[in-house]
Parts: sequence; C-alpha cells; structure tokens
Amino acid sequence: MKYAINLLFIIAFSTTFAQENERVAVQKTIETFFDGFHKQDSTIIKQSVSDTIVLQTIARDKKGEAYVRKDKFHDFLKSIVGIPETTKFKEKILSYNIQMDGTMAHAWTPYEFWINGEFHHCGVNSFQLFKDSGDWKIIYLIDTRRKEGCD
Repeated sequence: MKYAINLLFIIAFSTTFAQENERVAVQKTIETFFDGFHKQDSTIIKQSVSDTIVLQTIARDKKGEAYVRKDKFHDFLKSIVGIPETTKFKEKILSYNIQMDGTMAHAWTPYEFWINGEFHHCGVNSFQLFKDSGDWKIIYLIDTRRKEGCD
C-alpha cells in the first residue's frame, strides 16, 4: 500500500512539474518576442512566432466606437524596426496568466506602454501559441489599447 501511495505521489508531482516547465517555456517565448520588440530586432521577433502568425488590435476610433484591425506581420516588423533611435519605448508586462492543453497555450498579459518615459496607454495582450516540433511559437496575437481605466 505504501508503495502505491508513493508511486501516485511521484506521478502527480512529475505531471505538475512538467506542466510548470511548459508554462515557463511559453512565458520565455513571449519574453523573447518582447526582447526583439524592445531591441527593434526583427530576427529575434521572428524566432518566437510561426510563419502564419495573425495580428489584430482592438481599439476605438475618434468617435469612440470599438473596432478590430488586422495587421500584416511584415508591416508590424517594418514599423518596429523603423522607430527612430531617439524614441525610447517600453511595453511593460504586468502579469502572465497561462493556460495550456497539450500543444496549445493561451497567455493573457495585461500591460502598460511607455514612450520616452511617459505613460502612453494600457491594455491586454492575448497570445495563442502552438508547440511546433518542440518549440512554442506565437500563432495569434490580439491586444487592446486604452488610455482610461489603467489603474
């Protein structure tokens, strides 16, 4: 009986440990994305995403109406690399809420965006990731952007 209880404990512990390792790997993929983002290095960003990544943003127009905009990944990279060196920007991730099922993961990451040391906006990123040949890749990213309710 003692052997069975020990075996059950080992299996439960190893499963929990494996899931935590996968969560760490998902977070590392997102951190790599932002490392490239902040360094304006498209090569680093590309390491963290799939070739078929979908990018979208939810925002408000001048009338205050919500809309969803789809962006081309190539245009996104061009805009990041094209930011002048004199402009300092930082997307500060406030927390990670990662959920997983096998080779799929979802990460919910509230953030603040700063330009030249001044608060610009806040929101949340929603990442969908796929474990492709042993590596987690971002396949979908949608974010919100707002200036109010950022406490």
